Amino acid sequence: MRGPPMSSDASKADRIRELIATEGDAVAANTRGFNEGRVESTGRLDDYEGLKDEARAIKEDAIARLPDLIDQVRASVEANGGTVYVADDAADANRYITELTAEERDADRLVKSKSMTSEEIEVNEALEAEGVEVVETDLGEWVLQLADEAPSHIVAPAIHKSREGISELFAERFDLDDPPQTAEELTMFARDRLGKLVEGADVGMTGANFIAADSGTMLLVTSEGNARKTVTATDTHVAVAGVEKLVPTVEDFSPFVELIGRSGTGQDVTSYISTLTPPVDSPVPEFQDDGEPLAAGSDGAEPDRDFHLVLIDNGRLAMRDDEELKETLYCIRCSACSNACGNFQSVGGHAFGGETYSGGIATGWEAGIEGLDVAAEFNDLCTGCSRCVPACPVGIDIPWINTVVRDRVNRGEVDSRQTDWLFEELVPDEEPAGLDLGTRAVGNYETVAKLGSLTAPVANRLADAGPLRALAERVTGIDRRRDLPEFASEPLVDWFERRGGAAVPEDEAAREAVLYPDTATNYVDVDRGKAAVRALEALGVHVRVPDLPGSGRPPLSQGMISTATSAAEDAYAGLVTHVDAGRDVVVIEPSDLAMFRSEYEKLLPESSFERLADASYDVMEYCFGLLENGADPATLRAPAEGTGPVASGKRVAYHPHCQARTIGVGEHATAVMERLGYDVRVSETECCGMAGSFGYKTDYYELSMDVGEPLREQFGDTDRTVVASGTSCGEQLDALLGSPPMHPVELIAPRK
Repeated sequence: MRGPPMSSDASKADRIRELIATEGDAVAANTRGFNEGRVESTGRLDDYEGLKDEARAIKEDAIARLPDLIDQVRASVEANGGTVYVADDAADANRYITELTAEERDADRLVKSKSMTSEEIEVNEALEAEGVEVVETDLGEWVLQLADEAPSHIVAPAIHKSREGISELFAERFDLDDPPQTAEELTMFARDRLGKLVEGADVGMTGANFIAADSGTMLLVTSEGNARKTVTATDTHVAVAGVEKLVPTVEDFSPFVELIGRSGTGQDVTSYISTLTPPVDSPVPEFQDDGEPLAAGSDGAEPDRDFHLVLIDNGRLAMRDDEELKETLYCIRCSACSNACGNFQSVGGHAFGGETYSGGIATGWEAGIEGLDVAAEFNDLCTGCSRCVPACPVGIDIPWINTVVRDRVNRGEVDSRQTDWLFEELVPDEEPAGLDLGTRAVGNYETVAKLGSLTAPVANRLADAGPLRALAERVTGIDRRRDLPEFASEPLVDWFERRGGAAVPEDEAAREAVLYPDTATNYVDVDRGKAAVRALEALGVHVRVPDLPGSGRPPLSQGMISTATSAAEDAYAGLVTHVDAGRDVVVIEPSDLAMFRSEYEKLLPESSFERLADASYDVMEYCFGLLENGADPATLRAPAEGTGPVASGKRVAYHPHCQARTIGVGEHATAVMERLGYDVRVSETECCGMAGSFGYKTDYYELSMDVGEPLREQFGDTDRTVVASGTSCGEQLDALLGSPPMHPVELIAPRK
């Protein structure tokens, strides 16, 4: 994706650092505003989730029937008097469009309304090479055309531009001594300039948000009305759209009209909703003849209009046959995934994007259209936090698409210098030889943690040694500015066995639960595991802490799907005996619970996934359920007993984990703490920026800290006790605030 110029030797970290400095504030302000608007606007719908389900069902059906719909729309458009051309790829589409425009119409100027598909095929460049002037009529697109930059956002292309920057651009390009300054002045200046350019155009080009196959009717959703001008101002209309834009009928437009504006910009209804069945029947305006009515043919004569629908394949039909990438075709280009993404909010699409598309869904688009090499350039910016999933109006599992692409990139980077026998003997994962060492090190974190615990405290001292950190940074990409976790010399499982097992006898217990010893709790943050045992036992639970393998979260985060699948199978095998015995599975780390309730659907047989998902609970969710069903809250620690460093012990600042929010368990901690009498202030920021291993990587350290900055602003000067439910959240808050937070269960658990 084109962006501001960078030197040829600039690193990824340099690129991100510069974008944060030059574009970050504008992108953050706008995307966060859009995101807040989406939450407010969708909250006013009677059945938001039902509407999303309806929209997804329409897209699923349309993509399944796509070849038939292409045939159907061809017949419909031709019956209306238009022409349909299905282009195999960008070159094929551009050949057709340039021959039509430059040769058959001998056009001097083509005006366009906003179209990401036309960006994808780079039709502007193709037309200009044939001597046709191309003018973008969308204000944001026109600004970028003048600046020779690509969009930074699917819906708001110039989101990274400030008002002052646009004023300076206009002054430079139009040699203005007194350039417009205010938003109104800038808009009116552009309106006047673009109006004159539209009047002198020979051909108009639009995209299409949706096309009804049965009638050829198009739906165009715009903020400025420029699509209507583009369609009506000339006698030739070319519509460029990906084949995935087809839906069966006009009636299928309905849920998308409700969702697209709300999802993208937070508007209940986008400014201009246009449905048209080209060739439109309005007369062609005669702008140059002052003596005649503007619309020649207003006497009732049939207008002489020509319409060409250019449907683009360009890899889409292959994506349709790819079970892992197919969901990408459900995308309605609303940009909700970008607006909801913490990383995108900091850097925008010039970093978090490929040749055309940006944001979380861009990985699927760029992998399918441009190839894995393009997708690999920005794929790591998706951390799998999953906050984009509930924002997507058609429920696309965007993190999974990113994970699949990451896995394919991994498998395409085999280094022949690593021999198979060495790989098979020494590396405890299921990935091919030659995998990037940083990726492999993070993906095998459970093994690292086991070794670190066995050799603690020596391992902890060595991990802090400057020369070793410098070496690790060069070899694995782990930034030396990050404090590494300290391994516990006694894992939680060993502590539980040494203390004699459960303190609540099985025959006296209200419930029986397995406390899942996730890797972070078992080998690093053992204290929160001990607190969870005390809290559950105080509520009458017979607790077991068996020795179980990790969930597979670290390898999955690195796109190591085979290794994650193997871990999931092992974890399920260890847990299913307890599920069969009627025991609940209680999980402390939200990212591991998200594996059980979400990602395991992709890694395990459906019945296995459902059994484990139904039996698994977040530890605070479980405490909430026990209290709701009669457990005595007096057995837990109330504010009057104090919480450590804060004298009053009552005021709490709580940051829920992003995946805890996504799977719907983030609010249980708040409810439990408030029930016990704590005054809880919940963070306004959904993502802390750490995202597991992401914040450790040298390329992304500054970005990670920038994403977390709103947390510093909200909690930096607080006199409240800071609590956070996720391991990575705790590490980030420690780095941001200078002191480690507590886990909520540590706050409420009885003292040792």
